[in-house]
Amino acid sequence: MDDHINRTYGEHLSEVYDKWFEAEAEAIELLAEFARRGRALELGIGTGRMALPLAAKGIEIEGIDAALAMVAKLRERSGGESIKVTMGNFVDVDVTGKFNLIFIVFNTFYALLTQEEQVRCFRNVAAHLTDDGVFVLEAFVPDVARFSGGHNLRVYTVNYERASLQAAHHDPVLQRMFTQNIVFTEAGVNLYPVEIRYAWPTELDLMAQLAGLKLRSRWANWKQETFSATSEKHVSVYERQK
Repeated sequence: MDDHINRTYGEHLSEVYDKWFEAEAEAIELLAEFARRGRALELGIGTGRMALPLAAKGIEIEGIDAALAMVAKLRERSGGESIKVTMGNFVDVDVTGKFNLIFIVFNTFYALLTQEEQVRCFRNVAAHLTDDGVFVLEAFVPDVARFSGGHNLRVYTVNYERASLQAAHHDPVLQRMFTQNIVFTEAGVNLYPVEIRYAWPTELDLMAQLAGLKLRSRWANWKQETFSATSEKHVSVYERQK
């Protein structure tokens, strides 16, 4: 896991990560509401793009992360030094006490490359939730139809300064995708590899059940719009089974 994190979330990606993934105002407001000014834990806290705005709202937040370069960016920011971060694999949720809110965003849950790890993460999350706490998970809905022969190529940006594209390989048996995000500029070529193990929303719900949790709500985005068959991502909220 450490080698995987360093190769995909290391120094090179930490320089551009916040440009690719921005914290939505609706996400901050909703997460703060779930925390109810209690304790909150972010799995994959990274550069603090979610944690710092929550801390500014008076939320007692801490995080877990295995990428030293990402956490270094957090420490450079105003207020970043005061946020407690446990270094390590978030699958183990190796922290003390219970939380009103545990959350993971930007598809980071898929960084766990086996179903066994993903199930274990759900169980460890459940063990650290207060009786009325919630686990919030944001992730994309898999779209395997975009692959032909197990491969896919997408062009994202073409202008005078840069061209960026994404080349991906899909393994439907392991439910894994390996992607190279390639950026061409006059200065050269930069590669940003990402490997994930995706899960279907219903599969996540089953993982939750195995952990003693159940789905409370699922939306298509942080604006809490209705989740449907055409939704490209979901925000799912899990609570303890009663």
